[in-house]
Amino acid sequence: MLELKGITKKFGGKTILDNINLTVTDGKILTIVGPSGAGKTTLLRCISGLASVDSGQFLLDGKAFDPASNRDNDAVIGVVFQDYQLFPNLTVRQNVTLAPTMVLKQSAKDANEEAERLLKQLDLGDKADLFPYELSGGQKQRVAIVRALAMHPKLLCYDEPTSALDPDLRREVQQIIVKLRDEGITQIVVTHDIPFAEAIADQMLRVEPKN
Repeated sequence: MLELKGITKKFGGKTILDNINLTVTDGKILTIVGPSGAGKTTLLRCISGLASVDSGQFLLDGKAFDPASNRDNDAVIGVVFQDYQLFPNLTVRQNVTLAPTMVLKQSAKDANEEAERLLKQLDLGDKADLFPYELSGGQKQRVAIVRALAMHPKLLCYDEPTSALDPDLRREVQQIIVKLRDEGITQIVVTHDIPFAEAIADQMLRVEPKN
């Protein structure tokens, strides 16, 4: 369980996040919704350790936790970025196995076996040796999810996972996120897509821009 207590973040004297209190329950989906500029992505960046907070506290399973300074954060909180951030010069398999071998120190054999299992799980078993440019947008999205899952995170975060997808692919991503919840994976989804958020959410946080 992840708890946020009094999380505040400012940029240039402007308060973006103001005293956010939140509990993310294990095995559930939290969606964060709101208009552009409301701080959705900033909150996700703070949770994932990509940005530090000005004040407040994070608790992970009841213990103080600082995402921005935790050396093993990649194995605690995974992030699926809006633009996927796949390495264009690496195959799908190499994209998935790079971090487990370098950060988790998995053997190449174990990392490859895990990659094959996860790729098959998300219907990408025949894409392992392709490069990102050979994939559709929906396939890139799924590879990004597999890459995050390969690190065995306690929490998986998504930044606008449906923003560039057509309705069919949107439904596909929705099904994947719900399936992962059914497997016990805790997830946080930042989105401007309210119907999508309502369809997957166990909890929903609405954020509004600060004046």
